[in-house]
Amino acid sequence: MGQSKGDSGKYAGPKGQALLLIHPHLLEEGTVGRCMVVLNIAMIGSDELAKSIAKAADQRDVHTYVHKEMDEEGARILSLIRPAKYPERLPPFLNALSTAQVGILEVAEVNAALGEALVAFASAGITNGVAVLNPTDGAWIDQDQVAMLFKQAGLAQWTFEANDGPHLRECLYALMDQRKPELIKNAEAPLVLPVDQYYNVKGIGLVAIGYVQSGTVHVHDELLLLPANGAGSAKSLQVMDDDVSSASAGDRVGLALRNAKEEHLTGSTLIVRPAIEDKRTNTTVPLAVEQHATSEVNLSTSPFQKRALAVGDVIHASVDLQFVVGRITSVDGPKLEVTWESPLFIRTTNPPQVLIAQLDSKPRIMGSATIQKHA
Repeated sequence: MGQSKGDSGKYAGPKGQALLLIHPHLLEEGTVGRCMVVLNIAMIGSDELAKSIAKAADQRDVHTYVHKEMDEEGARILSLIRPAKYPERLPPFLNALSTAQVGILEVAEVNAALGEALVAFASAGITNGVAVLNPTDGAWIDQDQVAMLFKQAGLAQWTFEANDGPHLRECLYALMDQRKPELIKNAEAPLVLPVDQYYNVKGIGLVAIGYVQSGTVHVHDELLLLPANGAGSAKSLQVMDDDVSSASAGDRVGLALRNAKEEHLTGSTLIVRPAIEDKRTNTTVPLAVEQHATSEVNLSTSPFQKRALAVGDVIHASVDLQFVVGRITSVDGPKLEVTWESPLFIRTTNPPQVLIAQLDSKPRIMGSATIQKHA
């Protein structure tokens, strides 16, 4: 399917729809002479609340909103990621959690969906965030009761804030300041870039779209497309309207590929750097991720989950925007052996928490897990 570059300079998708609508990138010092810091925020709440905080950018299954401010150090970007069809659809929420550093939760009523959202945030390690009480139809919500639910779920550090957009922006910027060292450190980690869309753009070539989960990608970098083990290189990069020389952790980037094959791309491709042999030391710099066909899963069950997993059960693992189906082959207390229907990739350095879900459970989130490759 041929694509064209739109009049605005963005890579264009079907019917000229702009593909890159999220936020400017976290620039390395010296690239353009200033620094941009991005905070990705997973949000469960209304479109109205999101628009009081940031400007709507993309309104597909996952709605995104952006607010940008400048200070003496450069741009500071808030990027809200709101799965519009939650609780009906779980995977977009899990993908938002994979990308986010903090969260926002609008509490309209105390129900099962609230409990599941709390479990999901906690299982994803989103220990900082803001809650907004906004009862429907003039109903009343007991903040003490809700605060106890947050505490029971493991979110005691979240704060309850007024339903006021400018005030909520201040709260989120305060969280950004707290996590800035972590954001910068993540940009220096090995590259992991999951692809959620790809297009063949007329005049540009093959373009992969995704969030940089860790590391930094530069123009001309040699790259590896997993699980196909396809080679390619970074022809150009674009974030929002800008052609850039690099994109870092937190950015949603359009990556034009040179010498890559379209059949090596899917909606679950991960882009990393290839393993490199250092002839001087006779050592190899390994891949940033390890491929799992069968894994040993050490599950930390969520506080509100009463269902026990058994041999033969089907589960889903969510990590780095992957949503992989697996079947349990053995159970030994919290330790599970799981065979995956498609490859699951786990970072080799500082791997994030893996969410384990079961779509016919209530709540659907079973908990978080550490995963090791089965010997």
